[in-house]
Amino acid sequence: MKVINKNCIVIPDSKGNNRLDTMLNVVETGKVGCLFLIPGVKETLRVNGKARITTQTEYLALFSGDKNPPKACIEISVKEVFLHCAKSLMRSKLWSPDSVIARDTLPTLGSMVNDQLGIKEVPESQEAMEARYQQDL
Repeated sequence: MKVINKNCIVIPDSKGNNRLDTMLNVVETGKVGCLFLIPGVKETLRVNGKARITTQTEYLALFSGDKNPPKACIEISVKEVFLHCAKSLMRSKLWSPDSVIARDTLPTLGSMVNDQLGIKEVPESQEAMEARYQQDL
C-alpha cells in the first residue's frame, strides 16, 4: 500500500490465488473498506472510501521493485478513517503466543477446498502447498 496524499491510497493487486472476488466487489460497488492490522499492535485502523481499479502507469511504477509487480492497482479515495479500540484484540489474545493453534489440529486448505467443491481426489498436503507458495511470494 502507498499513500498518495491525505485523501488517496493505492493498493497493488498483488499476485495471489487468481480469484477476482475483491476486484468484482470494487467494480460492482465502487466502494471499499480496509482494516489494517500490525502484529503486536492491539489497535486497528479502518479506512473506508470510493475505489476503482486502475492500470495507471505512475501507480504501477510505485511497486515496480516488487518480486511480482502488479498489473493493476486499487485506487482508494479516502472518505473515512478511524481507529478501533484494542478491546476485541485484547480479549482474543490474537498476538499472544499462547493463542497460537497448532496447524496440524485443523484440516489442510486442500482438504477444505476439496470438501467445499466436492472434489474426490487426494488433497494437496499442507507442506506441499506451503512449499508451492514459497516459490511465488
